[in-house]
Amino acid sequence: MIILDNHMHLRRDGFFIDAIKDFKRHGGTHLNFCPYTDYKRILKEKSYIGIYEDGIKLASEAEEKTGVKIFLTIGPYPIDYLKMKEIAGKEKAMELMKKGMEEAYKLCIEGKAIAIGEIGRPHFKVDEQTWQESIEIMKYGMALAKDADCPVLLHMEAASKQNMKELAKMADEIGIERSKIIKHYSSPLVKKEENFGIFPSVLATKEYASEAFKKGHYFMLETDYLDDKRRPGAVLSLRTVPRRINELLSNGAINEDDVYRINKENPEKIYGIELEER
Repeated sequence: MIILDNHMHLRRDGFFIDAIKDFKRHGGTHLNFCPYTDYKRILKEKSYIGIYEDGIKLASEAEEKTGVKIFLTIGPYPIDYLKMKEIAGKEKAMELMKKGMEEAYKLCIEGKAIAIGEIGRPHFKVDEQTWQESIEIMKYGMALAKDADCPVLLHMEAASKQNMKELAKMADEIGIERSKIIKHYSSPLVKKEENFGIFPSVLATKEYASEAFKKGHYFMLETDYLDDKRRPGAVLSLRTVPRRINELLSNGAINEDDVYRINKENPEKIYGIELEER
């Protein structure tokens, strides 16, 4: 049985291999790993490529040591723009963010990553100019993803019918399929009248996972695991997705067809990848 955590992070100085082994012990088979960025390093190196390459190496090492298949989603984290704008000014920050998108696009084209992300806009209130600049950068990433025929995974404020509709309008304007826009850290907005075709990556809490399965199959599950020893288990422990799925299977709330659809059919269709039993 294939079980995918659709969005998580790893750190070499975190629990790293031990966390992945725990994921595997509970039945997890595949991970979508998003490497952390570092705006100070980006300003120094004038590029994101070093960070992306480090992430690729980290994933390769972890996969070799654990046998868990690890895919990568890479891109400039939206809060980087705020930090870099404050230090280097708007023009330089915008240039570096767009360059980071282009570097991620190239790695997606080369098959080294499956999506551009997590990109997006701040999840907290900022001034209107910064908000619009962040949207400009986000749309740039969407346009590149369209050209690469890959998804974007979005970091932004909490999902709602209103902003899902807004994202759908953006997708249509750019010409990218709505299903290629993945809202990470989503509540269970699984029905089309709730998500307008934008694809929800639902946080795998007990409440959210149960509600999502009751509504249908148009979603994937994630933990947004941070791999931070100062906050063990944040946002959710890496074992959460396989544990949650097995709990729902054992109490009869879902069946193996449900598991197959969200853990194999959906990621294969959205990302254009193949997932095999591990």
